[in-house]
Amino acid sequence: MSAQPVPLPPAAPAACELVVLHDGDCPLCAREVALLRRLDRGRGRIGFDDISAPDFDPGRYGQTLASLMARIHGVLPDGTLIEGVEVFRRAYAAVGLGWLLAWTRWPLLRRLADAAYRFFARNRLRWTGRTPPCPKPPARGDVRSEVQ
Repeated sequence: MSAQPVPLPPAAPAACELVVLHDGDCPLCAREVALLRRLDRGRGRIGFDDISAPDFDPGRYGQTLASLMARIHGVLPDGTLIEGVEVFRRAYAAVGLGWLLAWTRWPLLRRLADAAYRFFARNRLRWTGRTPPCPKPPARGDVRSEVQ
């Protein structure tokens, strides 16, 4: 979690309890966002900011795109940045279904849920047929690029 509060996006409604920073190019993430939007029923309790949008600026949240892509993040009304399963707990609570994830707050099950989410987050790009960006190739004349 971030120690520095960050501002909510300008599009966040006044009643917004959470802004979810999501990867709109991820099919699983897009389905979850669509579900949460339907469950919100236009009440504006949850806002969404697509981190895969061409004009998205991760610096607005004091983060890098890589850190935001590594796991789901959310922004609370006071600007606190949260991540992982806590984002889902807050999102489902905002639409009146917090009881579905209440078990993930219990000490032993919390650790299991957090570990399962970390495993998912590490593998989601591969599982959805996407690959993380390739590292930049070495510059021409770089000794490492001339080996063999």
